Amino acid sequence: MYVITGATGNIGSKAANILLEKGEKVRVIGRSADRLRQFVNKGAEAAVGSLKDSAFVTRAFKGADAVFAMIPPDHTATDFRAYQNEVGTSLAAAITKAGVRHVVNLSSQGADRPAGTGPILGLHDQEQRLDRLQGVNVVHVRPTYFMENLLANIPLINRQGIAGSAIRGDVKFAMIATRDIAANVAVQLVNKGFKGTSAWDLLGERDLSLNEAIAVIGREIGKPDLKYMQFSYEDAAKSMQEMGLSPDMSRLINEMCKAVNGGLLGTGRQRTPENTTPTSIEEFALVFAEIFAASTWRQAA
Repeated sequence: MYVITGATGNIGSKAANILLEKGEKVRVIGRSADRLRQFVNKGAEAAVGSLKDSAFVTRAFKGADAVFAMIPPDHTATDFRAYQNEVGTSLAAAITKAGVRHVVNLSSQGADRPAGTGPILGLHDQEQRLDRLQGVNVVHVRPTYFMENLLANIPLINRQGIAGSAIRGDVKFAMIATRDIAANVAVQLVNKGFKGTSAWDLLGERDLSLNEAIAVIGREIGKPDLKYMQFSYEDAAKSMQEMGLSPDMSRLINEMCKAVNGGLLGTGRQRTPENTTPTSIEEFALVFAEIFAASTWRQAA
């Protein structure tokens, strides 16, 4: 039995589907029975509840051969770091009480740094929290910047014909598609080839700048002149809050953007066949184009 937290998210959903397609027994955790039904229809068990409720999580982890553990983002949290610590503490306690012996923990590039990384600092704390557990084998999967983050540009492209964020357009860093993270997670869960505590970098197909990424996407969506613009941190925070993010979350994301701009995240890792993943920005642009086309149609309607 493999237990998946964050089962309705970008990574958890894909990992669950990979395992189900292989005929594995899967238990999916989420807050909504309706959103978990897609997995139940494929043979999964559903556990509906909050990851803040350690007693619930303990029950959900019982009997697991391995657990995919993650702290799902809550972009509306008034104190995001407190939220991360609450969920992280709950997960760690449940792992111990349920007797789980193998954990694939979703972390991030930059989680080795003790400061200056915005929301990634909570993943640094969670790595240390899980490393202290006795008798538990933990691998911290450290993916780089998600290509799916680029989807946040769709409203801006529709309204103003540009893409942008607080990250410099000319800085090259690693980017990865979440389907490649999920594929790695599924392999780690089934193989359970990790002992003690360790970290596994996932660096995507290649390093590229946002100028380059948006140029590829622009060509794919029929906007070959689409440009990327760097916004001031103040304007970026305002835009994020208009999208529904809390002021605290906006502040932390800006801190992470500063780390990227300073070359502290997604750079400097040696590439190997094991940490380089297959999906290119050109392939992801096809996914972007499909979602963009649907958004344009809805806007027109």
